[in-house]
Amino acid sequence: MTPIANPPADEKTEAAGVVKEYGPAAEGKPSGRTPTENPEAPATPTSPSGIRLIFSRLLACLAGSLNGRRGLPLQKVTRSDTETTSHAEALKSTSIIGGSTVIVMLIRMLRTKVLALLLGPGGIGLEAIYDSVVTLSKTAVDLGISSSGVRQIAAAVGSGSRPVIATTVYTLRRVCLVLGIIGATTLFLSREAVSRLAFGNADHASDIGLLSIILLFGAVMGGQGALLQGMRRIGDLAKMNMFGALAGALLSIPIVYVWGRAGIPAYMVLAAGVGVFVSWSYARRVRIEPVKVPVRQIASEASSLLKLGLVFLSTGLMTTGALFLLRVFVTRQEGVYGAGQFQAANALAMVYVGFVLQAMGTDFYPRLTAVAGDNRKCNQLVNEQAEISILLALPGVLATLALAPWVIQIFYSNKFDKAAEILCWQVTGTFLQVNSWPMGFILLAKGRAAALFWTDLASYSLYVLLGWVSLKLFGLPGTGIAYLGLYIFHWCVVYAIARRISGFTLSPVNIRLSLLGVGTVAVAFGARLMLPGLWATFIGCTLAVATGFYTMRTLIGLVGKDKIDRQMRKLGLSFLLPKH
Repeated sequence: MTPIANPPADEKTEAAGVVKEYGPAAEGKPSGRTPTENPEAPATPTSPSGIRLIFSRLLACLAGSLNGRRGLPLQKVTRSDTETTSHAEALKSTSIIGGSTVIVMLIRMLRTKVLALLLGPGGIGLEAIYDSVVTLSKTAVDLGISSSGVRQIAAAVGSGSRPVIATTVYTLRRVCLVLGIIGATTLFLSREAVSRLAFGNADHASDIGLLSIILLFGAVMGGQGALLQGMRRIGDLAKMNMFGALAGALLSIPIVYVWGRAGIPAYMVLAAGVGVFVSWSYARRVRIEPVKVPVRQIASEASSLLKLGLVFLSTGLMTTGALFLLRVFVTRQEGVYGAGQFQAANALAMVYVGFVLQAMGTDFYPRLTAVAGDNRKCNQLVNEQAEISILLALPGVLATLALAPWVIQIFYSNKFDKAAEILCWQVTGTFLQVNSWPMGFILLAKGRAAALFWTDLASYSLYVLLGWVSLKLFGLPGTGIAYLGLYIFHWCVVYAIARRISGFTLSPVNIRLSLLGVGTVAVAFGARLMLPGLWATFIGCTLAVATGFYTMRTLIGLVGKDKIDRQMRKLGLSFLLPKH
């Protein structure tokens, strides 16, 4: 499957009971591995100065990038300096997107709690149906343009030609506007039929007609978001998501308080309208050279957008279809009780590593696209991103394996007793997913539409087949076994394709990290399945803490002390720096 289309990622907020937003929030050899130390007073990870150093460096990666700039520039310096800068960019983007995602999730959770108190289960259910209508319509109208547009803009930026950039942006905006108008008009005209399909009557036709405006707003926001992402304005994207979530909460709560269920369509439309304004306010900061584009050139650019966009659309439909079929299999064999167990595990498996994967799709994708024509640089970036991703994901995967029963009880209840074992199988698969995604972006960056389609088709077909067979043989845990089998197959296929089209090979560092990850995950997973609960928790937590310290020490060495110290002083946070 392509890195953009991930089965459980789309479901995690739904399972947690989080109401979706309708603003922009909805939308070579590596360098040395030892950290720079003061020879007179070495800072170990467990010393007070070492802890302050760890905290200050990771804080700078997040805070230093929220100013809306692209991040550390790649300069023509020595190879080791270039690699250090690339590692720093990968860590910074992951920190920004991860931090903003946490904030957005907290805002949504608070908003959902208040709306649940005001509307009750019936109101939340009504909004969920409206949301399903809007989401399905937006998916059909978008045609994958918002994803393919990122690649086209990033490729134009990589060319260094201002006219090419301007032409691509002009075409993307026009295509998004036209698709939005067509989608909004179609939904408005078919509002009665959609109401009968969704509710069994035409009582909600007027509300659905009002919601059709969201399709226009969403298409425009998709184009603005693709522009920012393709330009790698990661700080602006993070702010746009956070302000969009906040605007959605501030608008929805008072409207629902005054009008109740009747206000649901109104605040959904208003939140989307505010989202357009917020996205426009950030997109207008990107200076685009005025250009006159002939109709023939617009048609050619639009054709390229649609060609790759339809692949994204098809993979999205494969994702939805595969999950739907698995839910059908589970429901027929285990009933709605089993379906709930599967949904709980499926959602929680992606809560932690989802931050890492989202950061890859946001920043790494356009960064890789800009150098897609140079196989050496492309493969080097993939290895560096894979290294950062494995380091960040491994402690969280081990901690989830160690605490799986408690995680299920905290987020759900002790009635979800079967979900813990499914979660263990699935979270083991997510480690392979994190490992394979950077390689999958090679296919995206090079625009290999056919390879993307057939890889996804083969992967999802195997997933459904394994799910059906494993359910028959092992019951509910079989769904987790199928997920692990999916990513074993996916890793092998993607590696073979990446090696063929770009000559990609794993770096020695990534081979060692992958073996370390597979070994520790296997130990923690085996302990959870075969040992008593307390022993399994102790072994898993010990491995998680040990790999956590190793991760922090390695990341500090990759980012570099001098860069972090300078950034901290610029932010006025020099008091956090260790005193030598």
